[in-house]
Amino acid sequence: MSGHCTGEVCVTCSDAAVRVRITELLGDGLALVDTAAGPEQVSVALVDAGPGDTVLVHAGEAIAVVPS
Repeated sequence: MSGHCTGEVCVTCSDAAVRVRITELLGDGLALVDTAAGPEQVSVALVDAGPGDTVLVHAGEAIAVVPS
């Protein structure tokens, strides 16, 4: 999805969901998020979230908003 991944597995595409913070909404159901490996694009089409929110991402898809 992002084209910024290095190695065989993207941090947001591993077998586990990871917590990431949304930094920017990009439109068309996509967002830019902070990851340990750097910024990545993920889909936020399934959640109601915006910049500053922390979401769980699996396979490039935000699946839940994490309460602060």
